[in-house]
Amino acid sequence: MESEKTGLLKNKKFKKVWVFFKNKYILTITLFTIYALFLDDEDVFSLVSHSRKLNKIHAEQVIMDQKLKETTSVLKDLDQKESLERFAREEKLFKKDDEDIFVISYR
Repeated sequence: MESEKTGLLKNKKFKKVWVFFKNKYILTITLFTIYALFLDDEDVFSLVSHSRKLNKIHAEQVIMDQKLKETTSVLKDLDQKESLERFAREEKLFKKDDEDIFVISYR
């Protein structure tokens, strides 16, 4: 007796859904929505993935712009011979022919 009731309930629910989707416009809209959200090449998941990649690229662009500004300012400073020599000695550890360089590093 209980199995008959559950069978009837399932049958009634199925009939309600069937009546709802019997309308061709609702069926078409539902199928199009499912296709657009999940099955298309530009579905929801790929859009979210592209958005995350774009945000990451923008963050990297900001960092690169900062590094470019720093490098440009150093390059402007290196126009003079004295500053070029100071940079070469301090940053690149260059030396003159007649001198020795001792590097002391602290651990």
